[in-house]
Amino acid sequence: MKQTIIIALLLAFFGGTYAQDETSSQEKKEGYQFTVVKQLDATPVKNQYRAGTCWSYSGISFLESELLRMGKGEFDLSEMFIVRHTYLEKAKKYFRMHGILNFGQGGAFHDVTDMIQEYGIMPQEAYTGLNYGTDKDVHGELDAILKAFLDAVIEDNNKTVTPVWFDAYTKVVDTYLGQVPEKFTYKGKEYTPKTFASNLGLDANNYVEIGSYTHHPFYSKFILEVQDNWMWGDIYNVPMDDMISIIDNALENGYTIAWGADVSEKGFSWNNGVAVVPEESKENLKDNEQSKWAEMSERDRAKLFYTFDEPIKEKVITQEMRQEGFDNYQTTDDHGMHITGIAKDQNGNKYYIVKNSWSDKGNDYKGYFYASEAFVKLKTIDFMIHKDALSKDMKKKLSIH
Repeated sequence: MKQTIIIALLLAFFGGTYAQDETSSQEKKEGYQFTVVKQLDATPVKNQYRAGTCWSYSGISFLESELLRMGKGEFDLSEMFIVRHTYLEKAKKYFRMHGILNFGQGGAFHDVTDMIQEYGIMPQEAYTGLNYGTDKDVHGELDAILKAFLDAVIEDNNKTVTPVWFDAYTKVVDTYLGQVPEKFTYKGKEYTPKTFASNLGLDANNYVEIGSYTHHPFYSKFILEVQDNWMWGDIYNVPMDDMISIIDNALENGYTIAWGADVSEKGFSWNNGVAVVPEESKENLKDNEQSKWAEMSERDRAKLFYTFDEPIKEKVITQEMRQEGFDNYQTTDDHGMHITGIAKDQNGNKYYIVKNSWSDKGNDYKGYFYASEAFVKLKTIDFMIHKDALSKDMKKKLSIH
C-alpha cells in the first residue's frame, strides 16, 4: 500500500480549498453531523509524514488496539522496526526474482504480523528508525538508493554475484534507520525484540485478511494480485455483503479492523474528513491541459468538486461495480488505515470511523475521518481482523478454526 502523498494533498486542496470560498469552516463542520454509534479504543494518531509506510502505521495501530482489547495496556510500538525488516526480506525476494518484483516503500498488513512472528517487535522509544537527521520519517532518498543498489547487484557487472552484497545492503539500511539493538530496557525490564513480542502475546496465526472479488471463488483463499503484496500473502474471498457483515460484526463485538482501500477518488476529502461515493459524477480533468484549468474562474473550478457542505446522495454499490473498479485500475492498492468504530450522519446513513496516519492536523476530526458504507463497499482492497471477530457461521464457511 503506497502512501499517495501527492494525491492526498491535491484532494485536500481541491476538495476543500475552493469550497471555502463559498462556505465557512464552521458551516462545513455543520454540513455533516455525525453521531457515534460505536467507538473502540485506539492509541493516539501518528504521522507517517514523507514515507510510504501507511501499511506499517495502520497495521501497528491495529495491533495497539488489539493490545488494549486484550487488557495489555497502551503501547507505542515501532513502525520502523517492521519497515527495516521488510526492507531486508523484500531485497532477498527482489534478488531471487531478478528484479521482476515491485520494490518500494509499500507493503501489506501481513508484513507486520509476519515480521513480528519472525523477528519480534520493539517499543518506539527503543527504535525510532530516525538515524538520518530528521525528526519525522522521510524515505525518498533511502528508497531510491536501496533500489539502485539492488539493480546494480542484479545487473551482475562482475559476471558473478559477490557473497557480500546483502551485508552491504543491510549496512545501508542500518545507516539510515539505525541498527537494531540485541537488547533494550523498557519500563525497567530488559528485553530482546523476541521476548518483548512474546510478552505482548501477539500471535500472527490469529489474524486473517479478507476481501471480495468475483475473479476467484467465494469462501476460498487466493493470493491478492496487487503490486505491494510482494510477500504473496493470501486473503479469504467473500461476497460484498458478507464483507460488510464481517466488518460490522467485528466492531460490534469489540474488534477493530486494519483497512486497505483506495483514497484517490473525488469523493474522498481529507480536509473535510469525509469519504463518500456521490451519485452524481463530476467531470474528470485528468487529460485536460493545464491552460484550461488556469483559465477557469474559481467558481467554475469549484463546480468540478464536491463541497461537502451537506450529506451527498450516494450510488448504490454492487458486487459488479466493485470488480469493475478493481479490473480497470480505478480501485488500487492505495492506502492502509484503521477502522475503529461506526457512526451515523443526520440522515441516519452509516459511516465507519477511520483512524489515519497523516497526523492529527489538517482536517476537521483530528486525524480521523468518516467513510460511508458505500465507500467501504466500493473501495476496499482488503482488511485484517482477529479471527475470533468472525461469527461461528463465517468461520465454518471459511474453514477457520
